[in-house]
Amino acid sequence: MHLSLHEDAEALGRAAAASGAAVIGEAIAARGHATIVLATGASQFEMLAALCRNTEIDWRRVTAFHLDEYIDLPEAHPASFRRYLRERFLAHVPQIGALHLIDGNTPDLPGELARLNALIAPLAIDVVFAGIGENGHLAFNDPPADFAAEEGFKIVTLDEACRRQQLNEGWFPSLDLVPARAITMTVRQIMRGRRLVLSISGDRKAAAVRGAVEGPVTNLCPASTLQRHPDCGLFLDHAAARLLAR
Repeated sequence: MHLSLHEDAEALGRAAAASGAAVIGEAIAARGHATIVLATGASQFEMLAALCRNTEIDWRRVTAFHLDEYIDLPEAHPASFRRYLRERFLAHVPQIGALHLIDGNTPDLPGELARLNALIAPLAIDVVFAGIGENGHLAFNDPPADFAAEEGFKIVTLDEACRRQQLNEGWFPSLDLVPARAITMTVRQIMRGRRLVLSISGDRKAAAVRGAVEGPVTNLCPASTLQRHPDCGLFLDHAAARLLAR
C-alpha cells in the first residue's frame, strides 16, 4: 500500500487521476484496450474531473464498469450513481468504448446480476478507482463485509452508518429516504484490479483511513483488505490522514 499526501481534495484528485491514467495508457499500448472501474460519491469529484481532462487517453479503447448502485432509486434522482456518471463522466468522454452501468431499478435483479457478472468475468481489470466509506466500506461492502464472495457483483443490505453518510453528504433529505439495499462490486472483484486508486478526503474519513492502513485486516473494516493488494495507492488530504501514526 502506497500513501500519497496532498494539501486538499483538488490536489489529491489530480494526482489520483494521473496515477490511474498512466496505467490506462500502459494497458492500451500493450494490449490495445483497457478496462477500468469507476466509483461515485463526493470523494470522486476532483479525480473524475481531472481524469476527464486527460487528453492523452484514447477513450475509444476503454471499457468502464460502475462500482455500485442503489436498488429502487430512479436514475433521475440526484443521488443516482448512474446519473452521477452520465453527468460527471460520460458527458465529458462520450467516445468511450463502453460504459456498463448498473440498473438498480430493474424488476429482474437476478437477471441484472447475471448480466453484469457475465460481462466482467472474462476481463482483466487494469484500474479500479474507488474511495473508502466512513464505516470503512469498500464500494457498498459494509462491515462485516463478505471477503469470500467470488462473483463480480452481489446484492447487499446497507448499514445505518453507510446510510447516514449519504444523508450527511446531502444526497438525501432524510434517513428514511436512503435506500436500504444496493448492488455492489464484491471485495474480491475489486481486489482483482491490477492497480487500485483510492481518493479519500475529509476529517470524517480519518478513523476509517487509520483502520485501513494501520489496523488489522478484518471484515469489520473492509478497506483493511487493501493492505494485501500488491499495487494499491491511497491519495489523501491532511484531514483524512490526521490519525495516521506515520
